[in-house]
Amino acid sequence: MVTIKDIANRLGIAVSTVSKGLNNASDISDETRQLVLDTAIEMGYTSRKLKASGSRKVCIFIENMDYENIEQFGYEIIVGFKLSAARRKWDVSVIPTNLTLQTEEKYDSYMLKNGYSGAFLLGFTLHDDWVKQLNKTTVPTVLLDNYIEKNAHVGYVGTDSNEGIDSAVSHLHDLGHKKIAFLNGSKNSMVSEQRNQAFINSIIKHGLVPEEKLIQYGYYVPDCAKDYVPGFLEDGATAIMCASDLIATGVIAEVLKHGLRVPEDISVIGFDDLPIASQLSPSLTTIRQDRTDLGKSAFLLLDGLVHGISTSKLLLRAKFITRESTGPRKS
Repeated sequence: MVTIKDIANRLGIAVSTVSKGLNNASDISDETRQLVLDTAIEMGYTSRKLKASGSRKVCIFIENMDYENIEQFGYEIIVGFKLSAARRKWDVSVIPTNLTLQTEEKYDSYMLKNGYSGAFLLGFTLHDDWVKQLNKTTVPTVLLDNYIEKNAHVGYVGTDSNEGIDSAVSHLHDLGHKKIAFLNGSKNSMVSEQRNQAFINSIIKHGLVPEEKLIQYGYYVPDCAKDYVPGFLEDGATAIMCASDLIATGVIAEVLKHGLRVPEDISVIGFDDLPIASQLSPSLTTIRQDRTDLGKSAFLLLDGLVHGISTSKLLLRAKFITRESTGPRKS
């Protein structure tokens, strides 16, 4: 087991200096502090506090995701995680993150100097600095809707896009729709890529032809609908599937602007089943992912990683919810 003295001997500095570096003291230089942290990580050092049985301090890092009230996507995920953590008496910090923090501080250094045993990352993309660093991290880490290969310390939790999207395409196919458009989320996202492929696979499975101009990447916000819905309508789409409920709200508004009705002229399907889905007029047919269960599953996965149980993926089943925004294809 690596000790503070081992780190001091490696660097040729005093034990007290190493201790200050590990505890983020202000009376040593930033360069020395970073050198101590980097060496501690390289040598596999774990603080005495974290070695103590039952002592767990973890964090949820959140970026590019709203989470402060129940209407927002991240809220119930965090609630689910915290509920599970409370039963185990784990201390959970929720830390909004930005690119500046990721540029200024290495992920492993931040975790070590703040005494965190593990983390759950929400809203990150594969291009974020910290996500790139996860290839080599030894910190137990769980990602939502992103996956890191060949690292036993990192796991991924999400909802099965294939089952959910196939249920939605089956529903539209049974209603007679043959020209089905798909408005996806951000392109630089693993879950967007998964949903894109799931849609294409299901279209082919149902004997339809995937049309490139009817499959587009946007963003996970309602406003992106105005850039793509006019093209979908011009190319003859009779139904539009969306990668999120928020996108679907924008799609419905844009369809109405064009003097068309939902679902009489155009059927619309969302993904997530946010509270707003049942409140819309017409209420939104959607693919539900249970966000509270996602949070609970993330804790379960992180707990396993902390205790040396390496799990790469944990996928929940989606549930298709039929409401008023879908109907038979207009003849």
